[in-house]
Amino acid sequence: MAKAPPFFVGIFALCCWIAVAANADYKTYQDPKKPINKRVKDLLSRMTLEEKIGQMTQIDKLVTSADVLKKYYIGSVLSGGGSVPSPTASPETWVDMVNGYQKGSLSTRLKIPMLYGIDAVHGHNGVYKATIFPHNVGLGATRDPELVKRIGAATALEVRATGIPYVFAPCIAVCRDPRWGRCYESYSEDPKVVRSMTEIISGLQGEIPSNSRKGVPFLAGQEKVLATAKHFVGDGGTTKGMNENNTLASRHGLLSIHMPAYYDSIIKGVGTIMVSYSSWNGVKMHANRDLITGFLKNTLRFRGFVISDWQGIDRITTPEHANYTYSIITGINAGIDMIMVPYNYTEFIDGLTLLVKNKVIPMSRIDDAVTRILRVKFTIGLFEHPLADYSMVKHLGSKEHREIAREAVRKSLVLLKNGKSADKPVLPLPKKASKILVVGSHANNIGNQCGGWTIQWQGQTGNVTVGTTILTAIKNTVHPETKVVFNENPDSKFLKLNKFSYAVVVVGEPPYAETFGDSLNLTLPESGYSTIKNVCASVKCVVVLITGRPVVIGPYLAQIDALVAAWLPGTEGQGVADVLYGDYGFSGKLPHTWFKSVDQLPMNVGDPHYDPLFPFGFGLTTKGVKAD
Repeated sequence: MAKAPPFFVGIFALCCWIAVAANADYKTYQDPKKPINKRVKDLLSRMTLEEKIGQMTQIDKLVTSADVLKKYYIGSVLSGGGSVPSPTASPETWVDMVNGYQKGSLSTRLKIPMLYGIDAVHGHNGVYKATIFPHNVGLGATRDPELVKRIGAATALEVRATGIPYVFAPCIAVCRDPRWGRCYESYSEDPKVVRSMTEIISGLQGEIPSNSRKGVPFLAGQEKVLATAKHFVGDGGTTKGMNENNTLASRHGLLSIHMPAYYDSIIKGVGTIMVSYSSWNGVKMHANRDLITGFLKNTLRFRGFVISDWQGIDRITTPEHANYTYSIITGINAGIDMIMVPYNYTEFIDGLTLLVKNKVIPMSRIDDAVTRILRVKFTIGLFEHPLADYSMVKHLGSKEHREIAREAVRKSLVLLKNGKSADKPVLPLPKKASKILVVGSHANNIGNQCGGWTIQWQGQTGNVTVGTTILTAIKNTVHPETKVVFNENPDSKFLKLNKFSYAVVVVGEPPYAETFGDSLNLTLPESGYSTIKNVCASVKCVVVLITGRPVVIGPYLAQIDALVAAWLPGTEGQGVADVLYGDYGFSGKLPHTWFKSVDQLPMNVGDPHYDPLFPFGFGLTTKGVKAD
């Protein structure tokens, strides 16, 4: 047999070496053509304990840097309420910030991208110039799931405009007591209404194909965002509506009232579920293995990841953070996969690492958590698209999205009273009048109009972002010859000296969020009631309530000529004027029972002692010139 020339032997050896080298560089988890389960399995097999625990850790932007992400292999970063690059940051600034962090993650050994999340609970509400949609209570009043789906799609585009792929929304709580400070985050007291509104998930994430496996997370593409169904479970049923308190309910009661919207969310492919601060029959939800692992993961077959709320495991103990080792053991073993730490991440990482090494927490539990987190990251295309660009910045606060929000405002308005008698309606108001009066603390105040979770966690009164106030909307709508006079809180002398054709009184609750909004009396500030009394005693008046829930209004009802519940409408106040002046008709229906007295609470439709001022589902209608 003839020998091959040395030249050809050398070429053959070189080819073999290249092939071996190429094969050594190939990693299954980096191949987008491979099935997700194979990619997850391959990546998990390569990870150290340190890298796994890093993936389970979510930290706030305020303590984040590219170096921190690289050193600790952090799996996720969030912007808590008000945690922004700067108060009026542009979408480009947001993109640059998120990408800067991401480059830290991509410089790690395995290049696992971090997942950036933010609360976008009524639009991209933490970002200046974003479209702020009505809060969920108003969307519940629309009874329009298709509209809510469009709102989800618009929100997804605005969030992606800032380079963020993950939102902590929707809240699918069933608020059973309006004394709860988060009641405006709930679509309704009726689980059927809340279930219908889970259609927002299909807007945020995209429509899941009908042949998809139940429980598996889904994302339609890079114009959509990963959603979070929250807060699991029973957050809206606490005693006296106290935030983070105890929900007393039988298992049947919990499953029939508070759980059904989770079934729908899982079927729609929701990627993550956030655990509630509240307790069920005395057991903290963050410690409830029976419901998180037993029911959510095993019975409902949820395959996304479970995330804690902000410092959620800290609050397992009273006082919070009293025994952090216990909190880590209990929360992780309950089945929580990602911990929103959000600041003291080294304490969490060191604590969990020691507990795993000492076999207090089994490696199987860590692997389950990381498998779920990686599954979601692969599903949403994060490995293929870790960095954002500026191509979507045009969507932030776009005209199209503001039109959707304006439509939502129109459909959310509930007409509770229209004239002293049915044959003498006050609404719609005439556009042409000699002189009209607009009054009230919420008439010319975008911050009050939007409520909590707007720019800041608690919201903020004043000119906090770009939008149309109700006063401006009225001026835009009336006849050019109609003189519009604004006086926030006029005295009786002013009212007597001027002859007004009618007055629009816009009053309501100050902005609040969570526990700061808990209220045992559900009254407006005294200035709101005094404005109603003073104005309605002198002028034909339409009262527009800007509130996150039903409030005490019965004692003043006789003085009021027309009464409108406008909830927390967001930036597009033009929608209020559209309906007040008859371009569109009133169509909204109460999502919550309107009580006569707080002594009746809790009182929900179907209760034996049901005796409301206005029942669930109530809402007078008018005909408009145009139709939505």
